[in-house]
Amino acid sequence: MINKQNLWFITLFSLILILGIYYISIDDEVESVLKNDSVDTSEVIEIDESDILVALEVENDEEKQALMEEYQNVLLDSESTIEEKNTAYENMQQLNNNKSEEEKIKDLIKEKFGLNSFVKIKDNNINVVVVDKEHNKEKANNIIRSIQELYTENKYITVKFNN
Repeated sequence: MINKQNLWFITLFSLILILGIYYISIDDEVESVLKNDSVDTSEVIEIDESDILVALEVENDEEKQALMEEYQNVLLDSESTIEEKNTAYENMQQLNNNKSEEEKIKDLIKEKFGLNSFVKIKDNNINVVVVDKEHNKEKANNIIRSIQELYTENKYITVKFNN
C-alpha cells in the first residue's frame, strides 16, 4: 500500500517531469517570450475599409440584439403590465424599421455615390460613416440631401468620412 508521503513524491515528480518535457519541446519564439527577450514587433497592421465597416456593423448589431432580448424579456414576463408590453412591442417594431431604413440608405449611397457606408439611425438622428479618401464637403452635402429626400420630416443627418 502507498502511503501519503510516497503519493506526494510521485505526484510532484510527475509534474516536474511533464513541465521539463514541455519546456524542452516549445519552440524558440515562445521561449524568448518566456525569457522576456525582445520579439520582433515591427509588423505593420493594415486596416482596410471593409474592416472598419464590419467592426461598426458588428457593434451596432450587438447593441440591437441586446435591446431585442430586453424587449422580448419584457414581452414574455408574466409580471409585466400591458402598457409595458405594448411599449416593448412598439420599440421592437421601431428597431426593425430602423434596420430596414439603414439598409435602404446604405443601398442609396452605394448606388448614387459608389461608396461603402455604415448607417445608424436613432430617433431623428442618422449617422453615416462613409469610406472615402476624399473628405469633400460637397459630397457630404449631396449625401445628406439624398438621405433627406427619403423623409418628409426633417432629420438630423451627420456624415463622417473615414479612409
